[in-house]
Amino acid sequence: MKMISKENRRSKAINCKHYIDGEFIESDQLKTFNNVNPATEEIIGLVAEGGKAEVDRAVSAARNALNGPWKTFTDNKRSTILRKIGDLILEIKEELAVLETLDTGKPYSLALEMDIKRSAHNFHFFADYLTTLGNESYNQDNIALHYSIRRPVGVVGMINPWNLPLLLLTWKLAPCLAAGNTTVMKPAELTPMTATKLMEICKEAGLPDGVVNLVHGFGADSAGAALSEHPDVDAITFTGETKTGTEIMKAAAPTLKKVSFELGGKNPNIIFADANLEEVIETTLKSSFMNQGEVCLCGSRIYVENELYEEFIEKLTNRTKALKIGDPFNEETNIGAVIGKDHYEKVIRYIELAKSEGATILTGGGRPEQFEKGYFIEPTIITGVNRYSRCVREEIFGPVVTVMPFYTEEEVIEQANDTHYGLGATIWTNELRRAHRVASLIEAGIIWVNTWYLRDLRTPFGGMKHSGIGREGGAHSFEFYSEVSNITIKL
Repeated sequence: MKMISKENRRSKAINCKHYIDGEFIESDQLKTFNNVNPATEEIIGLVAEGGKAEVDRAVSAARNALNGPWKTFTDNKRSTILRKIGDLILEIKEELAVLETLDTGKPYSLALEMDIKRSAHNFHFFADYLTTLGNESYNQDNIALHYSIRRPVGVVGMINPWNLPLLLLTWKLAPCLAAGNTTVMKPAELTPMTATKLMEICKEAGLPDGVVNLVHGFGADSAGAALSEHPDVDAITFTGETKTGTEIMKAAAPTLKKVSFELGGKNPNIIFADANLEEVIETTLKSSFMNQGEVCLCGSRIYVENELYEEFIEKLTNRTKALKIGDPFNEETNIGAVIGKDHYEKVIRYIELAKSEGATILTGGGRPEQFEKGYFIEPTIITGVNRYSRCVREEIFGPVVTVMPFYTEEEVIEQANDTHYGLGATIWTNELRRAHRVASLIEAGIIWVNTWYLRDLRTPFGGMKHSGIGREGGAHSFEFYSEVSNITIKL
């Protein structure tokens, strides 16, 4: 893997403009805000700050494009463009990985191998998938023939998060375009660069002007709110905090927009004593601390069967202490910086809260002493808590996990389900019947057995309870991004 020298990092950063109707433009009032590198706290560029005026212009462009040449594109033509977008992402994968690292503070190696390559795969997958889709048809006793057709839902508003900026943007954009829609996107204000670069790629791949549009800005009383409540937007898809999701839902309600939300998680990792401990430790390190724990699917509540608990704690603590935290561009780095000052302070507050509740910090617990700048937090393991502790019940979204023992299957199922969230869960056991039994009783949308973060893009992705509305992936994405009409022919 080719690493990027310090001299070249800053030069890769870009100033970010809006992209509307095929052109990069400034805000109407020339408003901008600073883009800050969380690993150095340096300003690395300026971002155009949009609001209602820019969103209005972008939605108008998307509406016009919906009824323009894009409407006549065949499935094969759309598929060709999607595949080209994926190919172009891979052609500049190192540049995109640098931008993602500068914006997020995550390790460059992670950005390159996971974020960027998966972003390309999202387009390649849906390029293939859209050409395989069929429709329902039924012969009703030779009296009538019923068949369904799909059409685009229309103009789709996309509000995207900062933890996996390009990966999660492309996860939405690829099926949206595959279904023939047009879109207006608002990336997270903290991570604007790869979304901006993606617009250049879309143009080069041959998307007609206005099909994709990008407006930078903030949420409440800004671009996000304007997009959510816009009367000419037909659907809103959002990934982010549960609280923000409720506000978007309120804004979308008066115009009865379709909504798809992937929200917060407080995911249980259930480890039975018969599991392969070395495999458990290796995967749990990832599910606890990958991307600084800033992954909605991280297993932040770890439950270990009592007879394995002490050995698990010892091995996980030792392996966690060995993780390298530091410069995201150092190829030995495992843990980078969290996204910014506000989030850093939130995570630290939760660690201090755990201490005040009588918890034990086995490792980590604060800022590494060697860093004067940057929002770095040591990977932290907390024990001595109970099911009612706030650090057990509330989403921290950082490199922090709690570990608790359990004695019976019934007990751990009850505790795993004792949450407002229901996104993911992981179960570790080599007992076949138990694996099926427990998996069927866990209240979550995505359940892994003896693995974590293993994805097939055909499968449903999403959460229940406060973790989301709807499902994405394969045919489930097309359920959201298209409208279905039934046609009946009397024979």
